[in-house]
Amino acid sequence: MPEPLLGIACDVTDDGSVRAAVAAAVRALGGLDIVVNNAGIGAQGTVEENDDAEWARVFDVNVQGMVRVTRAALPHLRASRHAAVVNTCSVAATAGLPRRALYSATKGAVQSLTLAMAADHLAEGIRVNCVNPGTADTPWVARLLSGAADPVAERAALEARQPSGRLVTAEEVAAAIAYLASPLASATTGTALAVDGGVQGLRPRRG
Repeated sequence: MPEPLLGIACDVTDDGSVRAAVAAAVRALGGLDIVVNNAGIGAQGTVEENDDAEWARVFDVNVQGMVRVTRAALPHLRASRHAAVVNTCSVAATAGLPRRALYSATKGAVQSLTLAMAADHLAEGIRVNCVNPGTADTPWVARLLSGAADPVAERAALEARQPSGRLVTAEEVAAAIAYLASPLASATTGTALAVDGGVQGLRPRRG
């Protein structure tokens, strides 16, 4: 990996792995100012279509993974002068989407966790926010589309669901995360920033 990037492998479902990775990052960087909790996995189905093991697996990554990483990072964030935590959430936390019961439940937990952490660590100078992307043009979505009976029609339906008429890009989500992590957002904490093409808040007329 070229400089100045540093890659450290980590399994967010393993507390020991998380603590070792955070410690390695702190040694390499000389401290820690920003944590972006971006690890996550998807799930499809209604509330009855995933068994207990799958519910536990997805919550372990999407919610408890954020807990483990933030918990390990907190002592170092407390030593920072401009600490920020940004959690990747989803419009699924606040809008009912079909066949996303398990995924939506984890993202609802992430938004609530974001608010609780923001309240807990405000006095320590640690800001905590989340970004709520709409359907993004990512490899995971591409895999879902490839499994559809008519991938072209399915993509068109996803695009039509967004008031903007297109999918969100990974770069747009990254820009929102960078803003929330930066000193430009020093007065912002406990906020969910929608990057969703208007899905959550807009009901435009068609035609």
